[in-house]
Amino acid sequence: MTDWWTVVTILGLAVVTVITRSFFFISSKPWTLPAWAQRGLHYAPIAALSAVIVPEIVMTQGQFIASWQDARVFAALAGAAWFFWRRGVLGTIIAGMAVYLPLHIGMNW
Repeated sequence: MTDWWTVVTILGLAVVTVITRSFFFISSKPWTLPAWAQRGLHYAPIAALSAVIVPEIVMTQGQFIASWQDARVFAALAGAAWFFWRRGVLGTIIAGMAVYLPLHIGMNW
């Protein structure tokens, strides 16, 4: 059985989430961001992806990979090559996985 503090915390977080997400709908005027914020948002997806993907490719359990025999590196290179060649996201995923799975499962890299 959950205690009351847990229930109150969950309800409080739900209220805060609903208020902050609906804050933009409460106003009758349209909201605009300053030009510097709009320009910065163009770089946000690239920064977020690189912050998530790059450590996953070059690190294992908090340490840099010590061997070139890592399937993730070759899969990332194959995916990047496909993307720069064909500019397709689905093909990038397929190319990366087509390299990763045989190396990881077949060769145990």
